[in-house]
Amino acid sequence: MTTPAQTESTEAKAPTSVVLTDVAAQKVKALIEQEGRDDLRLRVAVQPGGCSGLRYQLFFDERSLDGDVVTDYDGVEVVVDRMSAPYLAGATIDFADRIDAQGFTIDNPNAGSSCACGDSFS
Repeated sequence: MTTPAQTESTEAKAPTSVVLTDVAAQKVKALIEQEGRDDLRLRVAVQPGGCSGLRYQLFFDERSLDGDVVTDYDGVEVVVDRMSAPYLAGATIDFADRIDAQGFTIDNPNAGSSCACGDSFS
């Protein structure tokens, strides 16, 4: 008989989706409630553009696309299309409301460099 400790891998698994902090999930939920719709989800995507080559996009979407990666955070669904998923795996989305930072922020371990405004990366 094997014990669970013997069958568990000691290798850390790489995250496969975007991580939404509790603060960001609460903000997204509040914004969706303001819209008065229950069919919206937060879509996070990467598009060509910006100073560094790739630009983040965050928007509400009701569509489901083939290959979408969907993660639920306490009733808030975060959707990443299949082309953006490799660029965003393990990225953390937070929400800041401070004097030095306001709005959604993305901490992306896949970004080799980013521009000064933090709006794009490569």
